[in-house]
Amino acid sequence: MLVAVIVFPGTNCEIDTKYAFEKLGQSVTLVFHKEEQLPKGVDLVVLPGGFSYGDYLRSAAIAKFSPIMKAVIAFANEGGKVLGICNGFQMLLEARLLPGAMKRNENVHFISKFHHLKVIDNNNTFLKKFSVGNILNVPIAHGEGSYFIDEAGLKELYANSQVLLTYCDENGDVKNPNGSIDSIACICNKAKNVFGLMPHPERAIEEILGSNDGVKMLEGFIH
Repeated sequence: MLVAVIVFPGTNCEIDTKYAFEKLGQSVTLVFHKEEQLPKGVDLVVLPGGFSYGDYLRSAAIAKFSPIMKAVIAFANEGGKVLGICNGFQMLLEARLLPGAMKRNENVHFISKFHHLKVIDNNNTFLKKFSVGNILNVPIAHGEGSYFIDEAGLKELYANSQVLLTYCDENGDVKNPNGSIDSIACICNKAKNVFGLMPHPERAIEEILGSNDGVKMLEGFIH
């Protein structure tokens, strides 16, 4: 499988993401944001975490105008798989590839720690290796991670099984670190080929670093 990781000014997780997929035996290429085309034969596009363009205006508001994003949007609209992690999730929202918006954390502070997640739906590529109700432990690191969508949009997300992960404690009870509506940590689009989450699975691939729950998450994309 060929994975394209897009690099923007200010992203800081592209090497971690490249390492994670290569550790799983996949080919990875870094694509600079000024490129206008994705490499031929790409199976998965990843928008990594960081602070694209310094998060000026608001997180990912400028990144959506980078030349490569036209190709990413076209790739997604043609059914190609796209994963947005943290700042990458914010890009997907800004590009309208996913519904909703991101706000400042409820406590207005940057949060960086491990946090538990509950699997809400596994009928998708990303979480197919888990069972509904599984509890994962994955790092989060964000200042604008409070996901919001209006009431009608929220109902539609649940109706179409687009809510994939929620924040919880080690027992699966609600524990919301940032004020996200319904404690939502990960969603997908209706077609289930575009996925966005604030937690960092690429930072949870080795037990010695605290958790390897990210391995099965990323393995879901591997054919």
